[in-house]
Amino acid sequence: MSDLVKHETHDAISLLTLNRPEKLNALNYATNDRFLYLLDEIENDTSIRAIILTGAGQRAFSAGGDIHEFNDSVKAGVDIAVKEFCKRGQSMTARLESFPKPIIAAVNGIAFGGGCEITEAVHLAVASDQALFAKPEINIGIPPTFGGTQRLPRLAGRKRALELLLTGDTFSPQRAYEMGLVNKVVPHEQLLPEAFDLAKRIIRHSPVAASRIISAVTRGINTTIAEGLLIEREQFARMAATNDVHEGLDAWIARRTPQYTGT
Repeated sequence: MSDLVKHETHDAISLLTLNRPEKLNALNYATNDRFLYLLDEIENDTSIRAIILTGAGQRAFSAGGDIHEFNDSVKAGVDIAVKEFCKRGQSMTARLESFPKPIIAAVNGIAFGGGCEITEAVHLAVASDQALFAKPEINIGIPPTFGGTQRLPRLAGRKRALELLLTGDTFSPQRAYEMGLVNKVVPHEQLLPEAFDLAKRIIRHSPVAASRIISAVTRGINTTIAEGLLIEREQFARMAATNDVHEGLDAWIARRTPQYTGT
């Protein structure tokens, strides 16, 4: 099970690699559970400041849920299918979306179904020019089940999302960029260097401030502007009492580089 998601640490950045290349990194239940376990470990490790997520092999980021395993769950009954497949997948993407440390998807190939939903859920994403996206669930007679009917319309707009959800057609990394699904498209060989560069530009700042920003955006995006402003005020209040705020202000006034401690 530990081989299903590889975990490497590069300074303060974790690299997580979905590792079922022979299955196009399809998300079987064990992979999903291992992924969530590693996220728990990383959240508790104060030395890790950001995560980059990618797929093993030359073809896929992730082709989505493991259909053979899903088929067994469906045959076992609706309640079992909802629990084993839908709830498990939604828990994973919700965890990614609300994770207190920045997560960057480095989309290196096929990102279909659940692979696309992971890309929708994470905070930032860089795509290879060889990536390919799709919302193909309709091809097997189901809607997306890991949050794709909710997050893609919020990112891309209702009509563009419905076109992809109702046709199951593939779409290019350039279109993913135009819709706001990824932040940047780069030549394939530059994918991981670009993702690490982005992570390094983030972790030079206060980790507490980064966490507060993620929380404010994630919680506020689906509320009214008035409710969102209250959330923003709350996150500021939590931040204002920290050592990092004093260090940031003192460093700015003294024209020196701040030394953040995350406290």
